[in-house]
Amino acid sequence: MGTLSRRSFLLRTGSVAALAAPALPALLAATPLGVAGIQLYAVRDSLAADPAATLRRVRAIGFREVETAGFAGLAARDFRRLLDDHGLAAPSAHLDFSDPASAFEQAHALGAAYAASGSLRALVPGAHSGGMTLDEAHRTAELANRLGEQAQRAGLQYAYHNHHIEFAAENGTIAYDVLLAETDPALVKFEIDCGWMVIGGRNPIDYFARYPQRFPMIHVKDFLRGPSRAGSAAFETYEYPGAELGAGMIDYRPIFAAAERAGLKHYFDEQEGPYARMSQLEAARQAYDYVRGIP
Repeated sequence: MGTLSRRSFLLRTGSVAALAAPALPALLAATPLGVAGIQLYAVRDSLAADPAATLRRVRAIGFREVETAGFAGLAARDFRRLLDDHGLAAPSAHLDFSDPASAFEQAHALGAAYAASGSLRALVPGAHSGGMTLDEAHRTAELANRLGEQAQRAGLQYAYHNHHIEFAAENGTIAYDVLLAETDPALVKFEIDCGWMVIGGRNPIDYFARYPQRFPMIHVKDFLRGPSRAGSAAFETYEYPGAELGAGMIDYRPIFAAAERAGLKHYFDEQEGPYARMSQLEAARQAYDYVRGIP
């Protein structure tokens, strides 16, 4: 099934519950989902302007965990001091793996257990814009295994984070499935960005069922439906503006239930932007309230 028809099928049948979901009233704290996390990319502008004040606001909202995506111009050890000062922990960090040793050093400075890649495309020979080809998937899996082995030696767990490009299909094979099949489960874990997976036309629930214990972390992200634009022959790309959680097209209730059964340890709310209706910190508050309201 092609990307567009697959996506249309998902949206129309609700197989990823891809309908706008109202904000709901509080999540029981007895589950792993009781520890609320945010990917700090979601408050990037505020963080760059005033790191300490932003982290204070993040903690005041109710978040206790963060995932980093840069350190607001600070050294990792100095950023860690700010996290400690505001009662926040960083179990995971998105890092630049052009220098793995430096990336692992930063992870340790933060106190992170997971060293995650936001993308490896810049490091994979032959990669190009558009959907991930099977050749690129094989090369990416090889690199991920090497990084996973290096991370393990450094006392860390490597994790691969997806966008929508990994869900391109070539001759009936999905690139993301190649990554899962050709990486060592002990060395490479995956962090599903659920929003990007849905945009790629795939169902997070299917992957949690097929690959339990491979997904210790997820990104909780949503999008508004937007106009399509032409993409490569192998993969059609679509412009979808980011949405505040609860205001987009994904209902996360069944996704969280499936993720928890599959061994979820951490989740991080995130938004791509643009922030047309509210500020980044106001959107973070809405994200927190939405997820805490999932029964």
